[in-house]
Amino acid sequence: METLSEWANLLVRWFHVFAGILWIGSTWYFTWLDKTLHASPEGVWMVHSGGFYKVEKQLKPNVHPGKLHWFRFEALFTWLSGLLLLYIVYYAGGAMEDSAVSPGAATACGLGLLVAGWFAYDLFWMSPLGQRPLLGATLCYAALVALAFGLVRLFNGRAAYIHLGAMLGTIMTLNVWVRILPAQKKLVAALASGAPPDPLLAAQAKDRSKHNTFIVLPVILTMISNHFPTATYGSDFNWQVFALLVLVGFGAAKVVRELR
Repeated sequence: METLSEWANLLVRWFHVFAGILWIGSTWYFTWLDKTLHASPEGVWMVHSGGFYKVEKQLKPNVHPGKLHWFRFEALFTWLSGLLLLYIVYYAGGAMEDSAVSPGAATACGLGLLVAGWFAYDLFWMSPLGQRPLLGATLCYAALVALAFGLVRLFNGRAAYIHLGAMLGTIMTLNVWVRILPAQKKLVAALASGAPPDPLLAAQAKDRSKHNTFIVLPVILTMISNHFPTATYGSDFNWQVFALLVLVGFGAAKVVRELR
């Protein structure tokens, strides 16, 4: 039984990492592409694998909706495999047993966090405060640090870190499926009917995509923290370490976005 559990852990984790690579890669590629084409509206030339490609941003595309490629299942498969890993390692694997509450209550709190985290994030960024990006980002960071402070007292450090990552990963996935894709479909429908696309929808989808490029750094941090327990979740300063590294990750994302 233990061998079966280890194989399940390995194979699901392998799939999870591969799906994540596809998702993160496409997210950062299109972030770079959008910025580059904004500066070079005539298009950009690229070379890869012996081929030369010219990419242009179509302001008034004349393309059948059925020919469009949607980048969506990478996000879904990353999230679903992550949930399965959460079950295998934490809920069925006993990694929640030394929490401050019973394993059942810890599981309920962990799953509830995924739901509550999304609604809190989504409602916040749809509020008037969401129209002020710098203030919004500052408040969200403060809320994330406060949540880390609370979770390391409710769960053991390892479970606290991974549930922070799972919550952020859930936010990223729902950004794609609830906010970005529906907005894109409305834009496509407008073009197909000959109506002008709503620039507000385009801006909202772009903002959520931008959020994902920042959120992914803390998510990756929580994934790899399992390999460095002394420095991260096992430290006496585990929530402070999380807060600092998240800030470093946000700064790195900002620098990369500016340099690319």
